[in-house]
Amino acid sequence: MSLVLEAVTGALEDAGLSIRDVDGFNISAGLERISEKFGYQCGAQYFWTGEKMAGPDAVVEAAGAISSGLCEVVLIASAEAGLYTDRGSSAPWTRPAHEFVETWGLHTPAEWALLARRHMHLYGGTPEDAARIACVIRNNGALNPEAVYFGRGPFTPQDILSSRMIADPYRLLDCAMTAEGGAAIVMTSAARARDCTTRPVTFLGGCFESWGPEYTNPPTYERKGMLGRRSADIAFRQAGIQRSDVDVLELYDNFSWEIVRCLEAYRFCETGEGAEFIRSGAIEPGGQYPIVTDGGTMSHSHTGASQILQRVIQAARQLRGTSCVNQIRDAEVALASWPYGVVLLGVADRADHG
Repeated sequence: MSLVLEAVTGALEDAGLSIRDVDGFNISAGLERISEKFGYQCGAQYFWTGEKMAGPDAVVEAAGAISSGLCEVVLIASAEAGLYTDRGSSAPWTRPAHEFVETWGLHTPAEWALLARRHMHLYGGTPEDAARIACVIRNNGALNPEAVYFGRGPFTPQDILSSRMIADPYRLLDCAMTAEGGAAIVMTSAARARDCTTRPVTFLGGCFESWGPEYTNPPTYERKGMLGRRSADIAFRQAGIQRSDVDVLELYDNFSWEIVRCLEAYRFCETGEGAEFIRSGAIEPGGQYPIVTDGGTMSHSHTGASQILQRVIQAARQLRGTSCVNQIRDAEVALASWPYGVVLLGVADRADHG
């Protein structure tokens, strides 16, 4: 709760707004506790409330609510602390009490490893390619003073390959870590944003999707490999731009090979060409599509849903020119995503969107 409040306070101060300006909420800690902590009921008599997980999905949901007049200022926030205490096991949210998980061991690392290994079998990628991706992301974070892994690099592909095996082909340093923290963002109409104290970033387009209950549907590549393609297609169609217009990709890096899957699913390269694409240097700082510039879940933090929201925050920072690391020069369009949702953001004068 204290982390949510700290994030909320910081986001509102950044926007030059108060809690009394907010009439839409998507907050994991609950509205009643937020209003109690601030010492009064929030300014609006009635609220719009979002239901999507904090991150790109919640941003799309809130943008729809604002554009349809259901609310004007939305606060999205989440935090996590005290959940990961068994250091000898994978995080508890990756191994729910489910018949397939408890009996067969289909925890999250194994599930996503199946996708990676199948893709490698079909198209010829290697664990060395995965290690190259992990190095890029971890080294981004090693340079970031806000990251858990700050100062712990540089990493080499051999460092990744030398870490212990978790679920073939994933080794320990191919996987996201866990951490504690929180994040918050403020969304409003374009007209209201012009009066805020900070430089606004424009929502250009976005979409989210689902493939059904996790750990119930078989996580085969054929079923799950193109997750996010529909979202990306719709987001780009809404924005009226091309993939080549994007300057930075703030992808959700739960595992290293997920970057290859997303690059292909979102059509930044052809299916089966992802490994060669990353070998070209395209995803590195200075490349065509630099990825996860703050270090992501592998190196910055993994604070539950709030780290998914951090993908959006880092995209906004890149467009504002305020990233504390790996700032992309003259960035005008950024994509933020997690596997199922895609958001396109632009500099404030990029388009006249609401």
